This record gives sequence, C-alpha cells and structure tokens, in this order.
Amino acid sequence: MRWIDMHCDTLSEIAKRRKQDKNIRESLRRNYLSVDIERLKEAGAVAQFIACYVNVAEYDVYDDRSKDSTLSDRESAERWDTAYGAVLEMIRQAHDETGEDFLIAKTSGDIPSDDEKDSFERKVAGVLTVEEGGVLNGQLSRLDALYERGVRLMTLTWNYANCIGYPNSRDGAVMERGLTDFGIRTVERMNGLGMIIDVSHLSDGGFWDCIRHSRLPVAASHSNARSLCPHPRNLSDEMLHALGANGGVAGLNFYSAFLTDDAGTVRGETLSGVRAGVERIAAHAVWMIGKAGEDAVALGTDFDGFDPGSLPEGVRGVEDMELVWEAFQRKGITPRQLDKIVYGNVRRVIEDVWR
Repeated sequence: MRWIDMHCDTLSEIAKRRKQDKNIRESLRRNYLSVDIERLKEAGAVAQFIACYVNVAEYDVYDDRSKDSTLSDRESAERWDTAYGAVLEMIRQAHDETGEDFLIAKTSGDIPSDDEKDSFERKVAGVLTVEEGGVLNGQLSRLDALYERGVRLMTLTWNYANCIGYPNSRDGAVMERGLTDFGIRTVERMNGLGMIIDVSHLSDGGFWDCIRHSRLPVAASHSNARSLCPHPRNLSDEMLHALGANGGVAGLNFYSAFLTDDAGTVRGETLSGVRAGVERIAAHAVWMIGKAGEDAVALGTDFDGFDPGSLPEGVRGVEDMELVWEAFQRKGITPRQLDKIVYGNVRRVIEDVWR
C-alpha cells in the first residue's frame, strides 16, 4: 500500500532530545521513534508531512523570571522570535537529510499522481510544515521566508493564543473567538503563496473564519470526529461537512485521547489511561466519510507527538501501518475509499493548493 501521512512530530522530538543531550545521534534517517526515512521506504510511504513544532512556553530567554509572572510585550516578542529561530534550525536539519532516497517536496510534481504511485520507485518525499503560526510574530515576511525554505503547510495555532488567532479550548468563550486581522491576512497570503492552511488546534471560531476567507481548500491535518470522541481538538459534524464542501481534508489522528473518551498523555497533559484499538481509527474514518464525504478523509497520524503508550494497540510506528489498512477493510471501507484516504485525497489538495 502506497500512502501519505499529513502529520508527524519526529523532527521536533529529535530536536528536543538533542537539546537535552548533545551526544544524541538520532536523525530523520534512523531513530528509535515512530518515523524515520528508512522505515518509511520499507512501509510504502510516498510522502510524509514533517512538522517543525514549537511550544513557545519552552523558549524563555529570561531564566531569572518567575514562571508565574506576566510576560511584557518585549519578552513575549523575544520568546516568539526565539521559537522562530528554532523552526529555521529544524528546517535546516531536514534539508541536511536529503539524498538519493529522500527529498523535500516543493511542487506537486515531487509527489506522484494517484495513477503513478504504485510504480513510483524514486524517493520518499518530506513535506515541511510549521506547527505554531505564532512564530510569524505579526510579520507576513516570515511566511514568505518559510515558503522559500520549503514549508508547504502551516498549522495556524498550537495550544496558545497568538498573532493569528485562538486555540481549541474547553472554555466556550475561547472557542468562539476567531482569527485576528493579521490572521485573516495570513490566510490570504497563504492562498497567494500556495501553502496549505491547517486548522488543527484552532478554535471553532478560527475554523469558520478560515472556511469563510480561504479561496482554496483547507486541511485539518491531524483531527478526528468530535461526535465519537468529544475532545475540543476534534471536529464537529458541522465542521466536517464544511471541510468536505470546501474541498479540504481531515487527517485521522492516532492519539488514543482523540479516538476514545478517556486515554493517554500528550506533552504533559495527563488524561485517564485507556489505549484505543486500531478499530477506533477505522470507526472515525467511517463517521467522517458519512459527514464530510469520502473525498475529505486522510491520514494525520501525529506520530511522535505524544507518549508512544498512547498509540493504538499494536501500533509502534510506520512499520505497523498494515494493521490500520486491515482495520479499515474489516470496517467495510471499500478499496476505492481506502485508496482515497491513504493517498488520493491529500494528493488532490496538494494539486489544488500548491503552486
């Protein structure tokens, strides 16, 4: 099976490990995480979206400042600027891995069409993304700079409010807030550049603003169905329908806490400990097909974005994707639908959006 995955945090996790221990030799090519180039090739992957994720709270340049004190505007700006520098360094590291079997995809021609994929024997394509649009820090010129370096998708927010808008939240007032004026200009500029707008992590209000203001399909690169798992990171039925009508896609997230009501740990947020089975991924796929259409569902594994113990039972990484295909088939997903989920739908969005 040839496939495309819209989200992994492997590069960011490697950067974090290197920061903690300069002797770490893990890389995108080979590591002990869930994704590396060698295993992607063996598992049949054609393209892997690779997030340059930053948690701005980890970039405090004022070591003597109390964690509970309020950031001044200058401190906040310098923190975002430091996070932007970290993104640029991750991008550099990804480019350093290019070679005979790995390229950074910049045009749709770097990823074979649906008809060509089965005979494709060239390289695994890495699609660079940024997960935390706040690193723009109010400067659209940074968006252009990221595009020039190969970034082809940006997740507008992570879990904090930023210059673009507001994150998903259990606070209804926060969830209602939409994009800022700068956020709307960012959406318009991303359309102009040909960069995919990613609404995963965004507030509901921000989602609807993207649907209203984007001239091109948008993506929720790693989000599931809220009706099956009522986490605010997931999409409501109305949002799924709108995403499908927009021509966009939602990538199935493998994090157990987004598959079941009670599971997992993600970047310090502890939830109760139920591990999902692969059949839950298939259940979300079926539901999302019903609400958004079979052209709007894709893969967005979120590999290496959470503790590996929160992956579905039996799944360690890309080497176990066959278990997911089998679960889809047991759930009644047809061969045509399966091909769209694992490849065709993302490839279409790339063709529609990229320049």
